[in-house]
Amino acid sequence: MQGQQGQAPIFILKEGTQRTRGRTAQSNNIAAAKAVADAVRSTLGPKGMDKMLVDTMGDVVITNDGATILKEMDIEHPAAKMIIEVAKTQEQHCYDGTTSAVVLAGELLKRSEDLIEQNVHPTIICEGFRLAAEHAIGLLDTHGLATEGDDAVLLEVAKTSLTGKSAGAVKAFLADICVRAVNAVGRVEDGERMVDLDDIKVEKRQGGSIRDSTLVDGIILDKERVHAGMPRVMNEARIALINSAIEVKKTEVDAKIQITDPTQLASFLEEEQRHIRGLVDAIVNAGANVVVCQKGIDDLAQHYLAKAGVFAIRRAKKSDMEALSKATGGNVVTNLDDLSEADLGRAARVEERKIGESDMTFVTGCPEAKSVSVLLRGGTEHVVDEIRRAFDDAVGVVAVAWEDGAVLTGGGSVLASISRDLRTYAEGIGGREQMAIEAFATAMEIIPRTLAENAGLDPVTTIIELRKAHADGQRHAGINVYDGGVADMMAANVIEPMRVVEQAIQSATETATMILRIDDVISSKGIMPSDDGGMDDFGM
Repeated sequence: MQGQQGQAPIFILKEGTQRTRGRTAQSNNIAAAKAVADAVRSTLGPKGMDKMLVDTMGDVVITNDGATILKEMDIEHPAAKMIIEVAKTQEQHCYDGTTSAVVLAGELLKRSEDLIEQNVHPTIICEGFRLAAEHAIGLLDTHGLATEGDDAVLLEVAKTSLTGKSAGAVKAFLADICVRAVNAVGRVEDGERMVDLDDIKVEKRQGGSIRDSTLVDGIILDKERVHAGMPRVMNEARIALINSAIEVKKTEVDAKIQITDPTQLASFLEEEQRHIRGLVDAIVNAGANVVVCQKGIDDLAQHYLAKAGVFAIRRAKKSDMEALSKATGGNVVTNLDDLSEADLGRAARVEERKIGESDMTFVTGCPEAKSVSVLLRGGTEHVVDEIRRAFDDAVGVVAVAWEDGAVLTGGGSVLASISRDLRTYAEGIGGREQMAIEAFATAMEIIPRTLAENAGLDPVTTIIELRKAHADGQRHAGINVYDGGVADMMAANVIEPMRVVEQAIQSATETATMILRIDDVISSKGIMPSDDGGMDDFGM
């Protein structure tokens, strides 16, 4: 060690580690988060545009679903990844509103950057944001509209979700399917309303038009009969759900059979045939005329089943077996010896239909179907994929509205109203937190502002009009993206579940405050952006 003690540099980090701290770290993180929000901002609202994403394999995804866009984008920056978590959380809990949540988080960070430049400490901003978010969520209850059992409201919720997506042209048609599907599988337990979306099975097939999509009061299986000699249609179906293979069992351990003369071979093969015949007889004697098997069915068993006039499917998925059990009321049986008439499921009709280029089996007319299926159609693969994403969002928000029984008007009306109330609330809060609450109130207006921008309207004029409408007591006033200006969203039937807005405000606030509190980024991967904040490709 050279020189006096204490002058030699002490390295506590591994070589190649990059470190940014203080204001630089904050501005870099905020810039990355804003870049992610800007990437999806143009997709918001009925006039939002789609993104085409091409991955390293050359596969193409065309969508305007915020969560899908951010999932498909290959993002490196750690702060940007935190913003993507907002979209994931929103998708998991509410199924819709992902773009809104991300845009909101980006705008909160943008407003906080202005406050940091005015020497407001990040922890004070975080405290102000927390107070504002709590107050905002409290205000949502005053805007809530009850939906209990009102299918007309649920239809409008689904239509609002589908507006602005590729499926927008047929939104009334798909919305009807969504509401019927949720009403079929929704149940009330101990006074609590519940919808398990796994009970709504969705199959997609290209070919035909979107209007060829159907809801089936039963199950659609992507399978065909195992034998051409079997009937294609089975009315008054009694369905055996079998979890074991209908074939000769192989021994668990290696075994050798020694045959010394031809008669022994003949009797061995005869015994095999007798065993398989016995399995088929057990099915027929139980009264089953349809068999859905999770494992394999031997060629000989197929022949015997066809001769007995039984419709059989093999290698069905476990999820399909569970769905069939719920839809038909049948029990999944592991041992064929235990199969009895009580275990059989019931359906009015089981038939094989040619959909597109492949055969599918439709199990329909289930009396107490607690599981239903939707077949989605579309002209090309990309169209069907985007219809599927739009349908998943729509059926999700209908389920959320059905469970919670509370909805809000959309079109930025509720956020504009909250923004106005927050400004009044801020005046009663002392200290610098007041500045943060006012910044939060301004950030809330990013949703109506973006809706106006995407519709080609003047955002400044539109926001001023919107503020005036709310000042005049028009609580449901929102952006009219079609004719310009401001309109009553209640009269226009623009409705979304309360949970969507509540979750968006909560997750956007929590993520923004988490990013704001970071003042030091230590990276051992060498993926840090340059100190000048210069970023390539969305700043990631």
